[in-house]
Amino acid sequence: MVTASATASASASSSAAPILMGWDGDEKPHVLAVDDSFVDRRIIEKLLTNSACKVTTAENAHGALELLGLADGQQNFGNTVSKVNLIITDYSMPGMTGYELLKKIKESPTGKEIPVVVVSSEHIPTRIEKCLEEGAKEFLLKPLRQSDVNQLRCHLMKLGNPSDEGMVCMGR
Repeated sequence: MVTASATASASASSSAAPILMGWDGDEKPHVLAVDDSFVDRRIIEKLLTNSACKVTTAENAHGALELLGLADGQQNFGNTVSKVNLIITDYSMPGMTGYELLKKIKESPTGKEIPVVVVSSEHIPTRIEKCLEEGAKEFLLKPLRQSDVNQLRCHLMKLGNPSDEGMVCMGR
């Protein structure tokens, strides 16, 4: 199941715009939140919506890949939701882990530039290191807090303003 928050009128129709990293000054940053837990998806969605983000949610990695146009048989972003500026994914999900989703996104020529943040309720250093080495921008522990979202806004601001390339996003 895929949902969009009230502030996001996301559609997976073929007329949707391709996913791009930057956004116009009037647009809200668009975040794709992927988590098999309904409660965790709602928490992430609420925190991001409160921070002036447009949020689309997916309950598993396969749904996220479909939204991104990266599912098996899809060749591009032509049949996807509107621009996604950041992806937040749970690590532990049935079917495909957040790590496997991260790898698929980073292997894609059209998706590799989208920042991915992995979240988990388990603090396992080898798991964290593996995700960061594969290209995750952050690895955050659940439950997410407003301070975590503020940290993510730093990554979004870097994307929206290419002149901030040297900007450093600080952890908790």
